[in-house]
Amino acid sequence: MENSTVVTEFILAGITDDPQLQVPLFLLFALIYLLTLVGNLGVITLILLDSRLHTPMYVFLSHLSLMDFAYSTAVTPKVMAGFLTGDKVISYKACTTQLFFFVGFLVVETFLLASMAYDRHAAVCKPLHYTNIMTPRVCAWMVVGCYVFGFLQGSMHTWNTFSLSFCRSNVVDHFFCDVTPVLALSCSDSNRSEMVFFILAGFNIIFTIMVILISYLFIFVTILRVHSSEGHQKAFSTCASHLTSISIFYGTGAFMYLQPGSHHSMSTDKMASVFYAIIIPMLNPLIYSLRNKEVKRALKRAVGKAKSSIRHIF
Repeated sequence: MENSTVVTEFILAGITDDPQLQVPLFLLFALIYLLTLVGNLGVITLILLDSRLHTPMYVFLSHLSLMDFAYSTAVTPKVMAGFLTGDKVISYKACTTQLFFFVGFLVVETFLLASMAYDRHAAVCKPLHYTNIMTPRVCAWMVVGCYVFGFLQGSMHTWNTFSLSFCRSNVVDHFFCDVTPVLALSCSDSNRSEMVFFILAGFNIIFTIMVILISYLFIFVTILRVHSSEGHQKAFSTCASHLTSISIFYGTGAFMYLQPGSHHSMSTDKMASVFYAIIIPMLNPLIYSLRNKEVKRALKRAVGKAKSSIRHIF
C-alpha cells in the first residue's frame, strides 16, 4: 500500500478550530468516554458474574457492549488528544488501523443487532422450542459469524480505500479516518472505490434491516394473537430495549453511509459522526439498563452482594 502513495501522514481537521472550545470539548468528550467505558464494561461484567444472565439474549448483549466500547475507543481517545494538545497529525499506518478497526467493530455490531432480533423472534414466537433453537452451539456460531463478517469487511474497506494513491492534500476533513473523507483525498479515480463502499455498506444495512423487520413482523403478529394484556406487556418488554437501540443505530447509519459521495456535506457528517461514533456507545448501556428488568434485577443483586461484602470487611 505504501508504495502507491507519497503521503506518509494525514492531518485530521477535527470538529472545530475555535481555541476557546478545545478545553470544554475535551472535558465533555472525556465525560462521555468515561460513561461509555463504565457503562459497557459494567454490562459485560454484570452478565459474566450473574449466572441468570447466561442466556443467548445476554450473550449477544455482552458482545454488543464490547463492540460499543471497542469502536468508541478506536475514535474517541485520538479526538480527546487533539483537543488537549492540538496535535491532529495521524500517521498513514495509524489511519489505516483506525479505519480497519472502526469499520470492523461497526459491522460486527450491525450483525449482532440482527442476531438479537432473530433471538427475540425465537423467544416470543416459539417459546416452547426456544432452548432447542438457540442452543449454546448455535449462539456461539452466530457470534463467530458476526465477527467474521465484521473483520472481513473491515479488511475489504481498508484495502479498497488505501489501495488508491494520495498525492495532493493530506488534510482529512473529519475528526477520524472514516472511508468517505479519506476517499475524497485520493488523486486516483475513486469512482470504483466509492461504488464498492456504497454496495458493501448498503448490503450490511439492507440485509440486517430485512432480518430485523421480518423477525419483528412475526413477533408483532404473535403478540396480536395473545389476548391477555399481561402477555402483551411481557412480549413488548423483551423487545423494547432492542428496538430503541436499533432505531438510533440504523437511523444515524443510513443517514451517514447511504448517500452518494457527491451529496455528502462534511460539516453535517461530522455532527452525525459525533452522535454515531461517540454518543451511541454511551447510550446503549443506559437503554438496556433502564428498559430491561432482568438487567436491573442483576444490578440490584450485584450491589447487594457488594454492600454485604463491605459490611463483612469492616
